[in-house]
Amino acid sequence: MFVYTAPSVGTSHGCLAQSPMKPVTLTTLRDMKRSGEKIACLTAYDASFAKLLETAGVELLMVGDSLGMVIQGHDSTLPVTVADMIYHARNVRRGSERAFIVADLPFMSYSTPAQALGNAARLLQEGGGHMVKLEGGAWLADTVSLLSERGIPVCAHLGLLPQSVHKLGGYRVQGRDAVSAQTLLDDARSLAAAGAGLVVLEAVPSKLATEITQALDIPVIGIGAGPTCDGQVLVTYDILGLTAGKTPSFAQNFMQGQATIAAAIEAYVKAVKTGVFPSPQHSFT
Repeated sequence: MFVYTAPSVGTSHGCLAQSPMKPVTLTTLRDMKRSGEKIACLTAYDASFAKLLETAGVELLMVGDSLGMVIQGHDSTLPVTVADMIYHARNVRRGSERAFIVADLPFMSYSTPAQALGNAARLLQEGGGHMVKLEGGAWLADTVSLLSERGIPVCAHLGLLPQSVHKLGGYRVQGRDAVSAQTLLDDARSLAAAGAGLVVLEAVPSKLATEITQALDIPVIGIGAGPTCDGQVLVTYDILGLTAGKTPSFAQNFMQGQATIAAAIEAYVKAVKTGVFPSPQHSFT
């Protein structure tokens, strides 16, 4: 049975199941899925936050193109460039000693398999990431296969796709009808078969997320996808109450009732590990 203990000074992880300073790898994350231990993930864009997050017990650092909104002040992720992602990934890598780092391939940087290969190689070589993330369904299977065959780990992103916000008509829950739900399940299976090592599910009904999580051997990380995913991710600025304007309904401000940022992050990790977060109010039906 998994038991959560709060991180102590000088350690990087609050779980009895993990060695304090052992680097997190894809094997670590797969083992966590098999054992039923929840994976804690948050976004990181610089060295200071990277260190703070992993010290609090966050296994997975997501260098998201969400930086276009929370760091650069844009109204979407579309203006973010590969150079932006390399810069922020490099900073995160400098601040991280053990966390697994996933860096987003930004808008229109993987429109062909060859383009994806070149830009993914840069994110790993110049940015220091361990894995790249791309948004899209089964049409990306050839790209995922190409990257995986050449030693580049890939995280697939399904459901609400921020880079396709204009096509989707806004930030809307995906997979609520039978046809779109089946498509998402088929896409997840196709991308996993092509070699994806992780899947992020954003803004999908909890029931569908459960079905996808159970159907895949690889870890599924949810964001607005209910409590049964193998792990959870949120934008760090959202959990600290730093986001200007409206925050997503699936986010929670963990600064409430906490005296420090470190305590808020530890509260998030504990809530994910113990299954307290996400609650029904942070999920979709």
